[in-house]
Amino acid sequence: MEKNILYNGRKIFYEEYGNGYPVMLLHGFAEDRTIWKEQINHLKNNYQLIIPDIPGSGKSEVTDYNASIDDHANWIKAILDTVKIKQCILIGHSMGGYIALAFATKYADYLKGLGLFHSTTYPDSEEKKETRRKSIAFIRQYGAAPFIEQSTPNLFSEKSKKENAQIITDSINRYSNFDPLSLISYYEAMIQRPDRTHVLSSFTNPVMFIMGEEDKAVPIQHSLEQCHIPQSSFIHIAENTAHMGMIEDRVPSNVFIENYLNHASKI
Repeated sequence: MEKNILYNGRKIFYEEYGNGYPVMLLHGFAEDRTIWKEQINHLKNNYQLIIPDIPGSGKSEVTDYNASIDDHANWIKAILDTVKIKQCILIGHSMGGYIALAFATKYADYLKGLGLFHSTTYPDSEEKKETRRKSIAFIRQYGAAPFIEQSTPNLFSEKSKKENAQIITDSINRYSNFDPLSLISYYEAMIQRPDRTHVLSSFTNPVMFIMGEEDKAVPIQHSLEQCHIPQSSFIHIAENTAHMGMIEDRVPSNVFIENYLNHASKI
């Protein structure tokens, strides 16, 4: 069921499914809540799922074009407070993982578990910052649609490009009308985000890591360096997968997520 809250005078939309222990799934950069379709279908019979559109994505209105990654943690709390959820498991894909880590820094008591789905605690390297700045310049000059068309194939594995090119085409078509100023805002927030590795050492509940063998956006070696830090880690390496495991590796990833949720929700 689609719902919304007012946050800073703007509407933030989310969907709510099922009953059971509450789980929030946060989509990543240049995506919306529909990216989780396969995970929703797999989990909705056993969990209460809250699936928001990040402000500026999907149907959610922009709350602040200058919002930092830390600022995004606050609207998550607003949704949880509205739904009267005092504790949940939070899983974020890519940029959604950065937001989840910011939430864990500010509101750790709300979390029974934390999931990094093709995401990282590391800040941007100088090389990564420069790449993002070049993307910002490209978006300013050419708009969102050419940027989405150019960047989306890089998120998928070579196997996906050869055997299931339609999923890439569908993704481009789905997100080509993105608000360019939102994309720029997200990039600027990601450039400025701090190192969050300390969250992994201080977080006492289980942490989930899903990493792709061919991920160029979040290299697998970064995830491997981080996954031993928490007191309890659940680790899945998605074979023949780049940055879009919820699509490319949907069946193994769904089973792994469910196993993780079954454990974390009962602690």
